[in-house]
Amino acid sequence: MGSRWHTIVIDAADPARLARWWGEVLGYELVYESRDEAVIRGKDGGDPGICFVPLTEAKTGKNRLHIDLNPDDQDAEVERLVDMGARHVDIGQREVPWVVLADPEGNEFCVLTAREQ
Repeated sequence: MGSRWHTIVIDAADPARLARWWGEVLGYELVYESRDEAVIRGKDGGDPGICFVPLTEAKTGKNRLHIDLNPDDQDAEVERLVDMGARHVDIGQREVPWVVLADPEGNEFCVLTAREQ
């Protein structure tokens, strides 16, 4: 048997705070929190989860890996996320149908136009 995707790990200045922010964005629950990590998972408890750990150095450039969100209504979701503390960022994306935002710690993510699951 091969491997299964269990979690993605994100470095964070404040892991618990960022876990709660992403939990609210995704409708995930905080399932574990310690001084060294915070983990969120979907309400069904299934994988993949997201684990937030303390960073060892400051973010200096564009993320090499990012989350894409697939909302029913892109404009409404962008507005909701900005109201929650996300901000628009330009990473050189030019004319594209998605919107690039950054979470409260500057990690980029994309809000896509609605797509079939």
